[in-house]
Amino acid sequence: MRLTISSTALASRLSALSKVFNSKNSMPILDCYLFEVAGDTLTITASDSENVMTTSMQLDAADGNGTFAVNNRTISDAVKELPEQPLTLDVDMATYAIKVIYMNGMYNFTGQAGDDFPRPQQPLDGAATVIIEGKTLAGDISHSLFATANEELRPVMNGIYFDLTPDALAIVASDGHKLVRTLNKSIKTETPTSFILPKKPATLLKGILPKNDEEVIIRFDGRNAGISFSGGTLTCRLIEGRYPNYNSVIPQNNPNSLTIDRLTLLGVIRRVLPFASDSSQQVRLHIEPGKAVISSEDIDFYTSAKEEIACDYDGNPMDIGFKGTSLTEILSNLDCEEVVLQLADPSRPCLIVPTQQPENEDVLMLIMPMLLND
Repeated sequence: MRLTISSTALASRLSALSKVFNSKNSMPILDCYLFEVAGDTLTITASDSENVMTTSMQLDAADGNGTFAVNNRTISDAVKELPEQPLTLDVDMATYAIKVIYMNGMYNFTGQAGDDFPRPQQPLDGAATVIIEGKTLAGDISHSLFATANEELRPVMNGIYFDLTPDALAIVASDGHKLVRTLNKSIKTETPTSFILPKKPATLLKGILPKNDEEVIIRFDGRNAGISFSGGTLTCRLIEGRYPNYNSVIPQNNPNSLTIDRLTLLGVIRRVLPFASDSSQQVRLHIEPGKAVISSEDIDFYTSAKEEIACDYDGNPMDIGFKGTSLTEILSNLDCEEVVLQLADPSRPCLIVPTQQPENEDVLMLIMPMLLND
């Protein structure tokens, strides 16, 4: 079998799929890409047994059909440094000897049969379906991932929760200290349903989803999800279990409102945070009409920092503490000029929302305060 393909196109697809591989695998075949040639189409698959990603591309020329597997490092190293040019893969389907012929040279290596490559578990016929724009899903995943947990005792917190209701699609992530909830009001269903997407497939989707209006189709049942997008598919095992009632922790009435430039606040926190205690990472906000004072200190090492910035504050003067790293993550994962911090008192959750919401979406982030040591 002989096929010809663009070197940069092949290298790009292999690079996208390479993030599926684990450093250690239970089966040797899982260290390989699966190549499937049918007519003038090449389909490449990578799997870690729980996540299976495929991508398809048109061949410049093809002579014969067949399936073979190639070690991921061997083929990636062979093509990633080549400039744009036609590559010819000559595969002996009896011995799986592979020649990669390029403009001024040739590689020789051996592949293996692809018969043992694991096939993805597809969702059942009764699976639910969600259709969402690629750029919307990529954005929602991108600003939710940081809030997922890493817990052995509560694995449901280690993924992104998709909650489809008659009112909207809610995409939620939380580690118990911070929470992100995005409501997509254009996606609804008469029958409420939900699933928890693990962190790894979410990260894979973040990097490979089309950043445009093309539709992404998600089919899921109680155990598996199949996600189809332009140029490929991802099939993954879902996290099983019941996600906590996230709406119960979102306060409905925080009367004190602080409006401030997001990048200005982010910059101040980054400047004062190095002077905070390593164990607590606490920063203090003293807020009063017209100004906010952000400070930090480490009593053990006699270090401190304080900076004042202008703001628009409607409420009672307040001192409140937050974990600086968590507040930095939240502000870094919003995409807006100004944010509104909605506060009740120093012991209750603070809501952070953009002043301008994305079209058809409602983005909300929550951070729990820290007890101040006065």
